Amino acid sequence: MNRIVAVNSNCYHGYSLEEAIEGVSGAGFHYIELTATKGWTEHVFPTMSLNYLWEIKEKLEAANLFPFSLSGHTNLMDTERIADFIANMRLANFFNCDYIVSSIGEAHLKDKAVVSNEEVARHIADLIPHLEEYDLQLVLENHGEHSTGSVIKSIVDLVRSERAGINYDTANVIYFAGINPLDDLPGCVDRVKHLHLKDKIGGQKEWHFPAIGKGYIEFPKIFDLLDQAENYSPISIEIEFTSSGPKDLDEINEAVKDSYRYLKGLGLQI
Repeated sequence: MNRIVAVNSNCYHGYSLEEAIEGVSGAGFHYIELTATKGWTEHVFPTMSLNYLWEIKEKLEAANLFPFSLSGHTNLMDTERIADFIANMRLANFFNCDYIVSSIGEAHLKDKAVVSNEEVARHIADLIPHLEEYDLQLVLENHGEHSTGSVIKSIVDLVRSERAGINYDTANVIYFAGINPLDDLPGCVDRVKHLHLKDKIGGQKEWHFPAIGKGYIEFPKIFDLLDQAENYSPISIEIEFTSSGPKDLDEINEAVKDSYRYLKGLGLQI
């Protein structure tokens, strides 16, 4: 069965969304994940003018790119940040997204609040009416202190709603926890509803995320595992390069093209 194959606009961190749209569509993709991560990549953001957001919508349509997902990372442990996340939901609804992605804590800001898994699950459960109002699937990413699929699954199970699932990041589990995704993914695959496809070079805490197929993650085995579980969740490519970042826009565009060629070579329909 076919699955959505997209590119996360966060690949173009430090560059404009217009440049991301041109690069992603130019590589041959038809789906994009928009990034609205406070303090990091704010390609779209709730405080932007309605005129500008409409311009973005029109540029996506002209490029034949569908924004199926929005990355709206917010500290869901912090009750003072919940209103920000609801604003991100409205933004996702504006772009007709089906999914909204968040980590449990902040993605790139310092957490101002830390609570138990049980309490954050209650915060998320309180968001279900908003997810239903905006017809969104919340997918929680393995990230930071909550870096394994098993931890995220335990929180999702506590929420007890089909509106909550996992966004499984294939490289975060290595970077943050030093665990091979092939050892971690089987235990949570039944709750995975969205994936960040990210490759890895180097070990734990080494920031090096190259084009898909240029690292050591065994993606054919990842797809076999998903297929065996009859899990055809969408995947969003995320390339974050080294801690120095890409040297220029051309390097990003080439990495996106390399990822396209690699996945096409595995037989994925894009």
